[in-house]
Amino acid sequence: MEKFLSGDEAFAEGIRLACPDVISAYPITPQTIVVEKLSEMVEDGSLDAEFIHVESEHSALSCAMGASAAGVRAFTATSSQGLLYMAECLYYASGGRFPIVMMNANRSTALPWNIYGDQRDSLSQLDSGWIQAYAENAQESLDLALMSYYIAEHKTVSTPFMVNLDGFILTHTYEQVDVPTPEQAKNFLPPYETENKLDLENPKNMAFSAGPDTNYIFKYKEHAAMFRAIPVIKEAEQKFAEIFGRQYSGLIDAYKAEDAEYILITLGSIAGLCREITDKLREDGIKAGVIRIRYMRPFPAEEITKAVSHAKAVAVLEKDISFGNEGTVFTNICSALQGAGLTVPAYNFIGGLGGRNISHQNIIEIFEKIQSGTANRVNFIGIEEGENS
Repeated sequence: MEKFLSGDEAFAEGIRLACPDVISAYPITPQTIVVEKLSEMVEDGSLDAEFIHVESEHSALSCAMGASAAGVRAFTATSSQGLLYMAECLYYASGGRFPIVMMNANRSTALPWNIYGDQRDSLSQLDSGWIQAYAENAQESLDLALMSYYIAEHKTVSTPFMVNLDGFILTHTYEQVDVPTPEQAKNFLPPYETENKLDLENPKNMAFSAGPDTNYIFKYKEHAAMFRAIPVIKEAEQKFAEIFGRQYSGLIDAYKAEDAEYILITLGSIAGLCREITDKLREDGIKAGVIRIRYMRPFPAEEITKAVSHAKAVAVLEKDISFGNEGTVFTNICSALQGAGLTVPAYNFIGGLGGRNISHQNIIEIFEKIQSGTANRVNFIGIEEGENS
């Protein structure tokens, strides 16, 4: 069924189709609409779930962990300071191998206080052991809500999954979305089954302490499971395409990158604008291309290096800064390039912090600077040249 939905509403529809047993909810802008819609679905009977309104974001994820430990499918959502408030629990969830799905509405972090969208909140948590995906539009938001459970709950993965939507730009913007039927969703997503649960018939120790000799092994297994998610992502997307008719492209989405000499790498909703500029530059005879990172964890190092191996220069555009260094996405990209032995020049462009607009002209100037070689290693969009590092 075609519906006109915001990104938040589309994601809520996807969660409804995934049929979680427990939803632990605490409101925070611009995520609140997701849990509001889910509460309405529980109330009207279109979703059979236990909806628990907790007192904080820390409690929201704690509750989801308890539900997962009891052996049921769990969901929660947050944003910005809320994600940071529950940061302690992120490591518990991943270390406990609880396949919780959480939606994060990307939003700037304080101070100054700001409710608009950048990606510093989720990117600050890349080391927490969660799979991280970034949606571009409302349709992908709904589809990721379903695919995230398939991937997280796979017996070879058993890892929590964070789906990120750009605050307001995606969460509150309305688009036409194809909403699958419950029958289609059931054909795609199997009922939740796990051995990683409290069970009186088969007692086991959970959430235990581990000393130096064994803790290291648990962390290695957690790391290995993240890489095992890569073939499962492909498996999920193939099955999704067969049932729903929409094919996704794995860890990255490359646009006109096959013969591109100048490639812009980014993530989230800004990719659409970048593709528009790429088309314009192509008309002017400039071989431009775009790579959208769909998954930051597991990181698509091999896919990115293969896609840019022939480029003359690469720009990394991100809504994030690791203060005192560079953008976190750029750090990951440079590590991948160095690991592959590539010497292609790479430049970092920081923009959109606190929701500041990134314009058509900004994207054009990025391509112009990497083409001419006049860009600094790290560039802040909209800041005077002399003030750039």
